Amino acid sequence: MIHIVFNKTDIELMKLVIELNSELSGDIVQIKDDYAVGPLKNIDTEEGRQERLNWWKELLIASPYENDPVTQFDDWETIAELKNRLNDVPEELIWIWAGQNQHDVCGYYWLVSKFKEYQGRLMVIYLNNLPFINEKGQLFYPSWLNEILPKELLKARKLVRHITASEFELDTEEWKKIMEENAPVRTLEGGKKITGKDETFFDGELMKNITGEWQKATRVLTNTLHRMKTRTGDVFLMGRMKQLIASGKIEIIGNMDQGWKSFDVKRVGSVAENTSAEAGNMEEH
Repeated sequence: MIHIVFNKTDIELMKLVIELNSELSGDIVQIKDDYAVGPLKNIDTEEGRQERLNWWKELLIASPYENDPVTQFDDWETIAELKNRLNDVPEELIWIWAGQNQHDVCGYYWLVSKFKEYQGRLMVIYLNNLPFINEKGQLFYPSWLNEILPKELLKARKLVRHITASEFELDTEEWKKIMEENAPVRTLEGGKKITGKDETFFDGELMKNITGEWQKATRVLTNTLHRMKTRTGDVFLMGRMKQLIASGKIEIIGNMDQGWKSFDVKRVGSVAENTSAEAGNMEEH
């Protein structure tokens, strides 16, 4: 049994789930790219993959992850390894765990489109509009696997089912449409319906957290990530903040090229003394 997840935090969660039930023992593999943002045109070709890789490299410049081995990954190599496992072990099955969010669903579409010839050996657990109990004993509807307690997620194993022949056909066709549309941002509208959005889709969320006082850019980033309803990754969100700066909608002091912690921001046209920025720097340290 191979468990597929789409977020780093889901790996530790799945380890805890397996500890609760050894019948689920198996390797845990993460699909690491975030297919809910960025270029998808022709990514089944070497040219398309390189274009996407270059896009990510540009966003990673001066980020905390620029030289981090975590960002050096190849989902295509992962696909090849999974296929080798399936070929070598005829009884091997893949279980795909997906939450109700655009990141997991886009990852699911990309993954399934590569495994049509392995119909009958891919299973899915899609937590679509399902209630769970949180640590306070309250009922809630999670969007992400990491919002669920391990003992609660264990119950979801009963929902596992084969991906049907028609799903392989329809989901692969849907993914082709998503790639052709090539929207900069993709959101989940319910079920597995992915809708393309403009690259400015998250800009309003950033602007909600930028005030007339100087703040560290990292503080704005953290506040936005915690408060936004539709979540995206910090690298993409910081890329949007830099675009807002470049377009003159946000003022800046400091040097963006020296890293995320090296500059402060505030709304354009607002009155704030430089001492506010200095105070903000002291708070950060």
